[in-house]
Parts: sequence; structure tokens; C-alpha cells
Amino acid sequence: MPSTSPTEKLQAHILRRITPSEDERKEVFSLADKLVKRVENAAEKAKVKATVRLEGSVARDTWLSGEPEIDIFLQLPTSTPRQALGTVCLGIAKEATKGSKQVERFAEHPYLEAFINSTRVNIVPCYRAKTGNWLSATDRTPYHTDFVKPRLNDQLRSQIRLLKRFMKGIGIYGAEIKVGGFSGYLCELLTLQYRSFTDVVKAAASLNKPWMIDYMGYYKEREEDLPKIFEEPLIVVDPVDKGRNVASAVRQDRLVEFVAASRHFLQNPEEQFFFPQPTKTLSTNQLLKRMEKRGTALVFLVIGEVKAVPDILWGQLYKTQRSLRNTLSQNEFCIVKDAVWSSEANSSVLLFEVETRSLSPTRKHFGPPIEKRAECERFLRKHLGAKATVSGPRLEDDRWVVETKRKYTDVVDLLRNELKYGGRQVGVAELISKAVAKKVNVFVNEEVISIYKGSRGFAEFLTEYIEGKPRWLTTFQ
Repeated sequence: MPSTSPTEKLQAHILRRITPSEDERKEVFSLADKLVKRVENAAEKAKVKATVRLEGSVARDTWLSGEPEIDIFLQLPTSTPRQALGTVCLGIAKEATKGSKQVERFAEHPYLEAFINSTRVNIVPCYRAKTGNWLSATDRTPYHTDFVKPRLNDQLRSQIRLLKRFMKGIGIYGAEIKVGGFSGYLCELLTLQYRSFTDVVKAAASLNKPWMIDYMGYYKEREEDLPKIFEEPLIVVDPVDKGRNVASAVRQDRLVEFVAASRHFLQNPEEQFFFPQPTKTLSTNQLLKRMEKRGTALVFLVIGEVKAVPDILWGQLYKTQRSLRNTLSQNEFCIVKDAVWSSEANSSVLLFEVETRSLSPTRKHFGPPIEKRAECERFLRKHLGAKATVSGPRLEDDRWVVETKRKYTDVVDLLRNELKYGGRQVGVAELISKAVAKKVNVFVNEEVISIYKGSRGFAEFLTEYIEGKPRWLTTFQ
């Protein structure tokens, strides 16, 4: 008998942990069947002609043990008004999951998330559209199920589970805005393309840009057109819609992390890639010492509740992060790195680490070269005798130069002033601006300790930020 390699042993071990048992499978499928019937009955009671279907990883039997998520879709006639797609279906979903914890969510339109026996259930409306005649983004989902299911066997399902767990372990699983990573459907298509988890990882490790996959061959002999049609770093043509990139949500940084983790895994196949150790938060003393060692200014903007569903909240936080990053750079504060954290309930934090909190009061400003006559005249009119001019204008080599007073010398003053009325003028997103206008706290370095002590989630985030490396990067050969 051929010997089993360490990688094969590891994969077998991981599969034992992530493959649902027969009892778990029976329990999940039984609940799914009951919910489909309840939704059908609720739709009939509401006099709505809906086709109710089980979709997603449970329908395709690719979910991970202990993490079932039941997705039930209501397919409505295309004549249904767009507004009713959300409102009517929310009523049906609430009736079908009466007595359980319910949370209204919003993607392209409202849908309901419920928790039954600790199992997350999503009840999502869509149109019963014909291929290519999509009226909403969710219309394709039943077609995805119908495409994938017949192409799977037990071996491929195991490989999909390994890939999903690997993605979760390195923190890039999920197409939601917060993550910007790989969806379950994308994991399934990658596995169908390469036929095994190991070969998907090898393909990532050997990435040649752009990475393009066209499973159905829609663009056969026209592959060079794909980067012109799709601008994303990873292109996976949707088998049910040749005009859609399944990987459109994957951000560049997530793809890069997948490539790096794949290379490292092939050299060091270890369980930590699938099940990383929980973050051990730094003690307050350790945190203060690490901050002091950095010698930078870690500036924390602490914002209160923002009433928005997670995808919208994170979209607004990231937009605000980009805008404030630009504001800091324009005022010559050199950013080391920045990050965002949110409890998604009552608190969010924008973190900007700058090389130094304070700048000198005076800055050197270069004007145009002497050969640009009109520009030189404008420069002289602006700076000659101006209140902010400290010295100059004078000629230095072939251009005018002036020393001027900085508007802001302290990063805290800059942020407090620009955010005084919400910060819309510097690009703060609308919902974040409303929360900021009510109250925003600006802390620097050790001033954040009270927040650190009061929130386990924030403490883990800041510890990981201070550590500054992926959790899977623990050894190197």
C-alpha cells in the first residue's frame, strides 16, 4: 500500500472535523424541509404565488459541520412589483419563523434572517426569471444550485469543504463588504475547475495575473477580452450568466492573501491554516509597551451607534476610512497604516497610525518652474505678502519656493475640526456623518485603554493590529 503523505493525513484529519455526521445531516435537512413547508403555507395564506426552494450550501450539501446556514428562496412571478419583493416576502418570512429571533437584513432588497435552534436561516425573495432576464441579483441563485448539484459527488464535496475551511481559517471567506472575500459558490466553482483542494491552492500559489476561469468556455479563443470586460483581479465567469464575474467581490488584498497563504501552506501544511489559535489579547501593560516601542501616534476615532445593516455599515465605514486617509495625507501626516473595527451594534472605531502626532508649524512649498510664466504669476499673487507666508517667495534652482504656515500641526486638532459638524465636507459617508455629528471621541495611544478593557472584540482587533502579521504565519521553511 502507498504511504500517506503528511498533507494527506492533515486533510483527512480536517475532514473528520468539518464533515457533518449522518445525525447532523438528518437534523439539518429535516429542519430545512419543515421550513420550506412553513414558508409555502405562509405564502398561500398571504395569497402569494411563490415557488419555495432550498438553496445555498445546505441544498448542495457543502456546508461545514456545526455551521449550517439554511437559505430558503421565494421565487415570485416577474409581474410582482419591486417594492413587494421585499415587503410582502418579509411578512411571509416572519409568519413562517414566528417565535424565533428575527432580524431584517438588506442586500439589494430586504430579506429576513432568523435563528431556529441556533441555526441561521435566511429567507430571501427573488423573481422567477428566465436565464439572462434577471430582475434582481438573487434571481440567479436557483440556477446556481441547479448548475452545481449534478456536478458534485462525495469526493468533490469533501474538497469544497476543505477549501471553505481554509478560506475561513485565513480570514478571507465571505463576499460581504466587511470581508471582501470568497463566497461559497465561488469556492464550489474553483473546486469544480481544479477538481481538488490541493490543486486550487497550487493554482493560487502559481498565480499569473490576471487569474481567469471560464468553466463553460463562453470566451473560448477570446480570453484576452476578459480583462477588458471585467476589471477585478480574479475573474470567474458565472456559468449561468456570461456577463457576470462570480469573483467581483474579491478585493485585491484578499486575493493576495490567498496567494501568500497558499504558498506557505504548500511548504508548511499545518492545522493552523484551517483552525487558527484564538487571539490571545495583550495585557494592558503589554499593549502600552508595544505602543511605546512603535514610537508612532495611533489615533482612534470612536463612533457610537450607526443604524444600518452590516453591509451598508461596512461600506460607509470603508468610504469614511478612505476619505479621512486622504485628508490626513493632504495635510502631510504620514500614515503608517490604518484599519476599521465595528461591533455592528453600538460602536465603531477608525484607527489611523501616523508617524508623528505633531508637525512643524512651517512647511516648504514648491511653486512652478520659471518657464511656466502664467503659473508663476498666479503663485506669486497667492503667496507674496500673504498672511500664511513665513518666508519667500524666492527662487531656488529653476522654480519659486515659499515657506508657509501649516493650517494644522496636530493630527487630533485636524480631525476634531474637520469632524465637528459630521465631516461631510471631507468625504465622511452620510450615515457615519450623522453619528459623528452626535458624538465622536478622538483618542491617541494609551488614551484608548478604557475602550480596550471594555470590549473583547476591540481588544482582539487591536492585538491583531499590533501583532501585524497573519495568524497563519507562524513558521517558515
